[in-house]
This record gives sequence, structure tokens and C-alpha cells, in this order.
Amino acid sequence: MSSSGRLLLLLLLAPPLWPFSLPPPDTPEGKATISDLILSVLERATSFLKKRLPEIDLDGVVGFRVLEVNLQGVQKGWAQDPQLQPLSLRVEKLLRKLAPLLHRSISYLKLSDPQYLREFQPTIQPGFWKLPHVWTHSTASMVYPTFEPQDSFSEEQSDLCLVQLLGTGTDSSQPCQLSGFCKTLMTKLGCSGYCLSHQLLFFLSARMKGCTTGLFHQSQHYMNLFCANMMDLNRRAEAIGYAYPTRDIFMENIMFCGIGGFSDFYKLPWLEAILSWQKPQEGCFGKPDAEDEKLPKDTQQQRYLRRVKRREKQFTDGCSSHNTAVAVATLGGFLYVLTQYPPAHGELRHATLAPPTATHVDGSMPAIHQEDKTHAFGPSF
Repeated sequence: MSSSGRLLLLLLLAPPLWPFSLPPPDTPEGKATISDLILSVLERATSFLKKRLPEIDLDGVVGFRVLEVNLQGVQKGWAQDPQLQPLSLRVEKLLRKLAPLLHRSISYLKLSDPQYLREFQPTIQPGFWKLPHVWTHSTASMVYPTFEPQDSFSEEQSDLCLVQLLGTGTDSSQPCQLSGFCKTLMTKLGCSGYCLSHQLLFFLSARMKGCTTGLFHQSQHYMNLFCANMMDLNRRAEAIGYAYPTRDIFMENIMFCGIGGFSDFYKLPWLEAILSWQKPQEGCFGKPDAEDEKLPKDTQQQRYLRRVKRREKQFTDGCSSHNTAVAVATLGGFLYVLTQYPPAHGELRHATLAPPTATHVDGSMPAIHQEDKTHAFGPSF
């Protein structure tokens, strides 16, 4: 059976989590239906952003900035397709709505959290986030044999290293600097949860800043390693039915590995699940109205997937700034991948990247070597 045939079979056999099963994306009708659903969710989420803009924290703004970049990629991909013109016009309208909101968000952040804004402002500036144009897949053989507990993870230490990388600290240091402490922290093996996603964020940010010397010469190796383990953790979250405490990190893993160019994170059943998590009235993502929110009685599973304390804005109606941010960024990634399905340059199979020396300064993905692995999904969904 061909890779495209295997992909279609996997999609058809996937259990539906949405009120109805999404159609395969390999037909114009299927692509349009999925795109319409994603856009409807994103439109409601942007309305939520507009209503709550003074209360959205910086992490929330980052998610909507990543959404904006994905929508710009979608608009470019659909520009020459007359059949997609109605959807393209919706994307254009959404971009026009997002731009002033993101601009205004900085004014509010100056009042609510000026130091945090100063340190991480590059991440919410236009042009910081860059989309992948060449795709690869995670490698199961790189999964850690065991994970360490998350208890030792310090978001403050992680932030310190990111500030050092961005060059936004008070010591007037240049970007791409790396202390011995940060090198150890950001390459530590066995991390799970937010420790793992922050390690990937560090190397992603290095790519966006164009850092290529020293440790960053091996950035792609570490991104391969971290996304392999993030895929494993996402499969664990799927196996326990996406219990609420796992949803935020589940979507964050897709968001960051998707930006990193790992297309196997864009799975149709995962899209169905995320679409179903939006609160229809508020337009946000967050705590379910009624659900057993306990994880299974598996202490290791809880240790690997539970939430850690972070700068979060939880609203009284159950809406979460961070949950909503990672959801819209992730859904924007799904929409962007749809514009490239089927791939323009022939079918993409599973791949391993070229050596780290091939990493591009502009943040684009290096060339890939094709490697067929039939046990997993195809290039996009």
C-alpha cells in the first residue's frame, strides 16, 4: 500500500472526538471543511482576546502572535487558489482584526508587567517567529528510557536562560550568549512536561535569533531529541483521554514542535480533540465546565504530565490565557499545514535532518533526507 493510502486508512480508522469525524484532508472538499472549522474556532478565540485584552498576559500574546504568523503563511498559500477565495478572505479579515489587538497588547503589558515585557518583548514583535518550509518527523528511537520528576524544574531559571539568549537582561549582554549553567540546564536529559518544552523553546528561540555558534551548532540535534520525547508524552496524554491537566502541555508540545518543522504532530484525531475543547460561548480554552479532572491512578503518569506553576492568568469563568494562547497557535499550525497538503514538491515521508551544520541562520529548516517508516502518519495529518 502506498504512503498516501496508509495515511487515508489511518485517518478513516481514527476514532472521532469531534461531534462528527473530520473528512480526510486530501480532497478540496475535505480541506475546505477542516479549514472552515478551524477558522470558526479562531474567530471566536480572537473575539475573546478583544474582550479580555487588558487581562491577557505576555504568554497569551505570544500565542496570538504565532497565530498571526501562521495565518500570514496560510494567506500566501491560498492566494492563487480561486476555490479557496472565500476562506482566504476570512483569513485576511482575521489578520486585520488581530494586528491592532496585538499592537495594543503591548501598551497593557507595559502597565501590568513591565519587567517581564522588557525581557521577552522580542518574542511578541513582528518577524520574530518564522514558519518551517521543509518538514521532518520525530524519531521514536530517541525517546528517553525513563523521565525524571518535574519537581526540580524552575521556570525562573529557564526564564533567566532565555533572557540571556535574547540579550534583554540588565547587563547589556549581546544575544546568543550562553553561560555554563544554562548550557547544563537546557541540555539536561530526562526532562518531561514544561521542563522539556522550555528546553525546546530555548533552542527554537536560538534559531529565530540566528544563533549558530558553540552549542547552537547542535541545535537541530537537540530539537530532534526533545520533540521525540514530546511526541511520546503527547501519546501518553492521548492514551488517558486528554484529561484536563494534560491539555495545556499537550497543545504546547504541538505548537513548539510544529514551529520546529515536525509535521507528525499534526494528527487529525488530535485536531478533532482540540477543536472540541473550546468554550462555545466565551471563545476561550480552559477548565471544562463538567468533567472528572483527575488523572489515572498512575503516579508516574501524573508526574510526567501534570501542570507546574507558571505565570498564568486563570479567569473566573474557567478561561485560561495560556490554554487559549497555545490552542490558537496550535490550530494556526494545523491550518498552515493544510495549505501544503498534498506537498507541492512530491510526497514527504518520514525524515531525518541533515547534520546540525546545515541549520540556516534565517531560521528556516535545513534540507532533509527521506526515510520511509510505515508505523507512523504521513507528512502532515
